[in-house]
Amino acid sequence: MDSNNSEKIARLAAKAASDKKASEIMILNMQGLSNVTDYFLIASATSTTQVQAIADNIEKELDKVKVSALRREGYREARWVLLDFGDLVAHIFVEEDRAFYNLERLWADAPVEVYED
Repeated sequence: MDSNNSEKIARLAAKAASDKKASEIMILNMQGLSNVTDYFLIASATSTTQVQAIADNIEKELDKVKVSALRREGYREARWVLLDFGDLVAHIFVEEDRAFYNLERLWADAPVEVYED
């Protein structure tokens, strides 16, 4: 996937998260910082049910453009769901777990875009 396409996928995932009322949606550009992925999407939810709904909607919307998750972790507990699409890794947290892990601080060198619908 080229970087323009991976950016489009990140924005599509952000919109899918927003459609399920995710909050504090951020897209971190990991190009040049990570050998694993081009973008991180980080989003928050108020409950584990909402975390699952956001994860489900991201997978559903990306599936429409033939992008499937290579790996999914944390879905059953739904406090931090990780969806790995290769060039995009989506992290959906319940709010208190996002504050605890603070990925934004860990990857503070990454350019950040706050997604607003």
